[in-house]
Amino acid sequence: MKGFIDDANYSVGLLDEGTNLGNVIDNYVYEHTLTGKNAFFVGDLGKIVKKHSQWQNVVAQIKPFYTVKCNSAPAVLEILAALGTGFACSSKNEMALVQELGVSPENIIYISPCKQVSQIKYAAKVGVNIMTCDNEIELKKIARNHPNAKVLLHIATEDNIGGEEGNMKFGTTLKNCKHLLECAKELDVQIIGVKFHVSSACKESQVYVHALSDARCVFDMAGEIGFTMNMLDIGGGFTGTEFQLEEVNHVISPLLDIYFPEGSGVKIISEPGSYYVSSAFTLAVNIIAKKVVENDKFPSGVEKTGSDEPAFMYYMNDGVYGSFASKLSEDLNTIPEVHKKYKEDEPLFTSSLWGPSCDELDQIVESCLLPELNVGDWLIFDNMGADSFHEPSAFNDFQRPAIYYMMSFSDWYEMQDAGITSDSMMKNFFFVPSCIQLSQEDSFSAEA
Repeated sequence: MKGFIDDANYSVGLLDEGTNLGNVIDNYVYEHTLTGKNAFFVGDLGKIVKKHSQWQNVVAQIKPFYTVKCNSAPAVLEILAALGTGFACSSKNEMALVQELGVSPENIIYISPCKQVSQIKYAAKVGVNIMTCDNEIELKKIARNHPNAKVLLHIATEDNIGGEEGNMKFGTTLKNCKHLLECAKELDVQIIGVKFHVSSACKESQVYVHALSDARCVFDMAGEIGFTMNMLDIGGGFTGTEFQLEEVNHVISPLLDIYFPEGSGVKIISEPGSYYVSSAFTLAVNIIAKKVVENDKFPSGVEKTGSDEPAFMYYMNDGVYGSFASKLSEDLNTIPEVHKKYKEDEPLFTSSLWGPSCDELDQIVESCLLPELNVGDWLIFDNMGADSFHEPSAFNDFQRPAIYYMMSFSDWYEMQDAGITSDSMMKNFFFVPSCIQLSQEDSFSAEA
């Protein structure tokens, strides 16, 4: 089964009972060990289906608009379109991608805070009318270039993280909202609602309390000025765990009942991104180089073994200029797993993991404890579905990792039970029988 990353003609392996993600990874590690050791992804589309079921069970009153920039792989977009989500797009290309799937313009919102005039005109041309805005300059651009625009006023939240103004970069203040509403009235721009966003890093549930209270204030202000408000966008920030989703729902549900009760005519939407895709993708990378260093060369405070033992620097065939790009702006939220089998009592050594560029920024893991690895060994990173699929750097002819899609029969049947059949779902999907279970004779070592 060939792996694709941006070709519409991908295939999805339907897994027989008893075959699991580990078997799939084993199979492709074996295949890539023989054919060049390129990094690769395995995408379990069944996990996306499960995330949607979880969303429907916990927050059914909120319609999800998936954030396309988080992961725009065709299989992801097709399965989400089939499940009936909307899409939050940041660019012309993203809007075109989802419209090619037959998604109606009403199910697309244009969320870029800094819009190019040409892309506003494109949105107008293809009928994508709902968009966000947080300042007067953007409002004037929209007025000049999109006569049918329906604007969500993006307000700032107070999710201060580590003493920094976490979400004040985008979003207007409550104090400035009246001015923007009056400007919109003068410019004849239709304001239809409010958007806010609470970062997933924010642990304070009170932020939602203040944000919803502020949103209600803006709705009331807008009503006084003459706007008919009918949409509230509570943004993203959903980590993917059911616990966090239930926790957020526990805070916002009673507030929505008070401020935006059922029957008020206000549609509640959100912009989950990593929630849907993070856990669905696993990345396998190969060790291409190795250095032995003195243990005391590692920074103080990092996880170490005894100072008289060696430490290791491992270089992998993927890094921050490829699938780990998000590591440049945030901490990695996955722990590497060694693919090869090793004994429980095998000694562990202080290790750091690096991408192939030899750039000092290309550090993936500053310090962890691993058994001694060899060039040619494989490391597995789970939770790699979000922000890992951007156009890679041309450094060293970096090869974009292939993606191998899979889904269990039970997940496929669950989709069919939900009324989603192969005909109505994904015209480019070709389900193939799984033949990847490794027998004892097929077992192998990943070492070079």
